[in-house]
Formats: sequence, structure tokens, C-alpha cells
Amino acid sequence: MAIIAGIHAVREALRARRPMERVLIHAAERSSGRLREIVEMCHGAAIPVRQETREAIDRLAAGAVHQGVVAITAAGGYADLAGVLERLDHPGLLVVLDGIEDPHNLGAIIRTAHAVGADAVLIPERRAAGLTAAAAKAAAGALEYLPVARVANLNHALDDLKKRGFWVTGLDERGDKSYLEIDFRGPSVLLLGAEGHGLHQQVRRRCDFLASIPVAGRIASLNVSVAAGIVLFEALRQRRG
Repeated sequence: MAIIAGIHAVREALRARRPMERVLIHAAERSSGRLREIVEMCHGAAIPVRQETREAIDRLAAGAVHQGVVAITAAGGYADLAGVLERLDHPGLLVVLDGIEDPHNLGAIIRTAHAVGADAVLIPERRAAGLTAAAAKAAAGALEYLPVARVANLNHALDDLKKRGFWVTGLDERGDKSYLEIDFRGPSVLLLGAEGHGLHQQVRRRCDFLASIPVAGRIASLNVSVAAGIVLFEALRQRRG
């Protein structure tokens, strides 16, 4: 991850299609013509834009002249989901993350998804961790091999995947099935909710199955990256069989 500061530098990085995690602008200066142009370019490239205080931008810029805007570059580029799906020559296995906010969890899930042969990880562009340096480190090199796609609307993406024949399994401790009862041999989506509150209601409604992981202890919930590993290796076992 790197910081790009200043209107000209950020604009040129956008024109060069440099992968970016997000762009931060000073709230009081958003109406200026040059910053408006940057905001429009970000919207066209599906790059999140956030308004921040001048103090926050000063801190990120670390002394550089920022003119009210800084960009945080991504540790890796995002894949095009349509392209990933077009290249599939087997029943796909996708991991979809509904608002995972901890970059270490994101990286760990990416690492496990690659280990089991998943075809891609799908994340929302807002209110979720992206491909930061921390996520890349936790992924331990898996980003070099596993596509990570980012979408503006997770509900629409799931609807599209279901139309393409994918079965969506949401992992939820209140699920009415054990994950061991789910058939992962066909085109499958494993959907994982955010730390703390789990799956959002609209996302949850799009699941074909809600599956839980039976536990023997008194604490029912597991860390999301641990839960992902348990279920993904079951999917691998089934698909190899």
C-alpha cells in the first residue's frame, strides 16, 4: 500500500488505472472543480470516495502537499468477475464476503480459498476491508494466484450468480443445516458475514441454504477465517471425491 497526495498526482494515477483502495478528500473542498473531476473519475472506476477532516488527510500525507486529496493504493489489483466466470471450465467455487472489515481476516480467507482451489473471492467495494498491505501479508502470496473481484452491489452480484446456476450457501450459526449436509460439488458460493453481526438481511435472503458449524463447546461462534477454512476444506473433500 502507498499514499498518493495531491490533485495532479491522484488524477494521473486514476488515468493510468492504478489499483486503488480508496480516495480521501477534504469535506470542505469537495465542491472545487478539480476535486469534482477526481470524484467523477473515481465513480467511473468504482473506487470508493470518502470525505475526511483536514487533520486526517494531513496525517496520511505525512507532510506532502495534498491539496485536499490523497489516494490509498491497493496492494494488488482487482479482477473482473465476468472474466473469471467466462474462463471457468468446471463447476465454479466462489467465496463471497459480506462486509469483512478486518484485513487480516480477509487475507487469511484469501489464503485458504486459494489452498482449496476456489476460483475467486468476491468483496463489496464499500464498508469492507480491501486489498491493503495488511491483507496482502496475511494472504501470504495467494493474491498472486487467486482473483479477488470487487462489486458495487453484493445483492445484484448474488442474483446474477444464481441466474448462472450457482447455489449460495450462507454460513450462519443459526443455520438449519450442518455444513456437512451441503453439496458443494456443483457451482457453489460460500457466503460469509462480517465480524460481529454476520450476514446482512438482504444478503441472507438470497441464500439457498443457511449452514452452521456444530461445536461442542459453549461458545457457538468462530472467527470468520477459521469458519471459512473448516467449510472450504469440506468443499475440497467433496469436489475431489
